[in-house]
Amino acid sequence: MATYDALSKATEQKMKKGIEAMQKAFAGVRTGKASPQLVDGVMVDYYGTMTRLKDIAAITAPEPRLLVIQPWDQAAIKPIEKAIIASNLGISPMSDGRVVRLPIPELSEERRKALVKQVKERGEDARIEIRNCRRDGNEAAKKGQKDGQYTEDEKSQAEKAIQKLTDACIREVDELLKAKEAELMQV
Repeated sequence: MATYDALSKATEQKMKKGIEAMQKAFAGVRTGKASPQLVDGVMVDYYGTMTRLKDIAAITAPEPRLLVIQPWDQAAIKPIEKAIIASNLGISPMSDGRVVRLPIPELSEERRKALVKQVKERGEDARIEIRNCRRDGNEAAKKGQKDGQYTEDEKSQAEKAIQKLTDACIREVDELLKAKEAELMQV
């Protein structure tokens, strides 16, 4: 016989995964500062196989406005440059034959606002994901009560615990969103 506590823990884990996914998405949003996460999603055509950039090169940020990509195989320089250009990061790669440098340009006010809009959309997606987890948890509690796993009181306690979790997770999303917006709008 499963307890309502186990149900709320499972729901919490699902909600936390939604928040983690949002944080990963936020890490890939360019803020005007160099960050290796900026190129996390870049896939390189490496000898006919689509490979993640971080799997074929070391990525560092030696300066606040510069990313340096040092491939382990020098033959990968040209494919890396092509992949960065194709990724629409808005950064032009520069190569000296050994490393690829990505100078991070200053963001314009218009671009900052567009990025804030993109971040808000991802935050809303996370809120929807959290609400869906709440719905699934509540439905599982109702089904459990119907099947005789929970009493009416346990179902009610589970629903209250799940709502409390939902409120806390949405607050966390809002705080992360506010911090990312502030980071983006900072000149």
